[in-house]
Amino acid sequence: MALIDKVKIACRVKTEAYDSQLTDLIESAKLDLGIAGVIVPAPLDALVERAICTYCEMSFGIPEDYELLKRSYDEQKAQLSNASGYTNWRA
Repeated sequence: MALIDKVKIACRVKTEAYDSQLTDLIESAKLDLGIAGVIVPAPLDALVERAICTYCEMSFGIPEDYELLKRSYDEQKAQLSNASGYTNWRA
């Protein structure tokens, strides 16, 4: 399943009307992870996909559970940025 389709499910979107906005959010999520030092692999793995989906769900519209999603995304990002397989930090 394509990442855009996974994001649409996470955001509860059934139409293509928001594909451009969701694609922008996907790219924003990748850049945000990069700022935290996370190397976004190609192809994406399940952990990075989940973080991207959470970021998009948090950022799309006005979610009622924004704070919960923000904490979840921040935790996922922190875990990825501290994992040696997802960063190029030198010890």
